[in-house]
Amino acid sequence: MHKRIMPLIVASFSGAFALLAGPAAAEDMWDGFLCCNYRYESDWMSDSNYTGYPLMPVGTPTKITDYGRYRVFTEMGGRKMRIGNDYSRSLSNVDFAKRIVVKDDPKLKIAKYPLRIQQAIAAARLVPGMTREQVIMSIGYPIFGENPSLDAPVWRYWLTSFEEFQVNWDDKGVVASVTGIPTVLSRVYTAQ
Repeated sequence: MHKRIMPLIVASFSGAFALLAGPAAAEDMWDGFLCCNYRYESDWMSDSNYTGYPLMPVGTPTKITDYGRYRVFTEMGGRKMRIGNDYSRSLSNVDFAKRIVVKDDPKLKIAKYPLRIQQAIAAARLVPGMTREQVIMSIGYPIFGENPSLDAPVWRYWLTSFEEFQVNWDDKGVVASVTGIPTVLSRVYTAQ
């Protein structure tokens, strides 16, 4: 009896998760580019974007192929990748996807930035004087649940689940400083 019931239970749960996600509308699928440098492990990316994993570079061609429960399924740089809306769940999957997969290639903007900003973005690092857009291109969006307003004077980021750092903005909207413990700062910030 156990062998017959378990597959039914698993099928019921799978069906329930499919209903929660619902079918994706055609307008919710698009081809675009990765907004920012994004860390991945195998075929998985999380909105926490912790450092220490390989980097998928900003501007990587990306196509949204489907949505799941707090998941955006993509083809990114020729690979199937899943992006987890893990800590920004107050954003819908589509709104979350609009942040991550942009329609215009960010590399075209990056090419017009000063060389030190281009180099910082390529290295996924921060330097003083970067704009909010440049910080996002370099290290991604801060977690929405902790940073609901991108106009805030401080953005909180996490190097790992236990190592926080903050980006501090001046009144002109550029990076004034980055604060955190020295071992974290050495991995994300170049004070010039």
